[in-house]
Amino acid sequence: MSETGSSNAKPLNYDQLNEFFEQQGILSSAAEVHGILTGMVASGASLKGEDWLTLLSDLIHEGQSFKPVVKEQLIEMAADVCASMRDPDLGFNLLLPNDHEALVERLGSMIGWVQSYLVGFGVNQTNLAGLSDDVREVIDDMVEIAKLDFAVDDDEEGERAYYEVVEYLRISAMLCFNELGQRAGTDCVTNKILH
Repeated sequence: MSETGSSNAKPLNYDQLNEFFEQQGILSSAAEVHGILTGMVASGASLKGEDWLTLLSDLIHEGQSFKPVVKEQLIEMAADVCASMRDPDLGFNLLLPNDHEALVERLGSMIGWVQSYLVGFGVNQTNLAGLSDDVREVIDDMVEIAKLDFAVDDDEEGERAYYEVVEYLRISAMLCFNELGQRAGTDCVTNKILH
């Protein structure tokens, strides 16, 4: 559950991506970048051309243009989000630290993911009144989750609560995509050709 990818793609590795973004001077963590991309895709944002990369640079790189290697990685991540959102086997997962990391670190990353998801979602869907009750409820829940200050014990109950929230976020992101991303007919096209 801690790594993402569709069944026909190599899963993205949280630790490697985090290190990569850090080395490239990107201010956001891998979870935050993935959250923003997922929010953009789920809300029906177009990933054609370069506009989405410009928007992303405003959100995670102080408006500076990305180096080619970063751009390539972001395009790959966006393509992965698109493919996993469309996966009939519901293969979409949040990009979070591995289970061997301390629960407090995983919770922090999950909060970062959901906050970033809301940012990515909000840049494309500014009028929540026009959305279905289900999507509005999901977004309201995500706002509440994003505000939570988790103080949980690193025990079985804490782990179970963490997994329940992550699973809820996973299903919620797919619900938004099914209503908005699919309907927008964006085809989730990036400049990368999926094989």
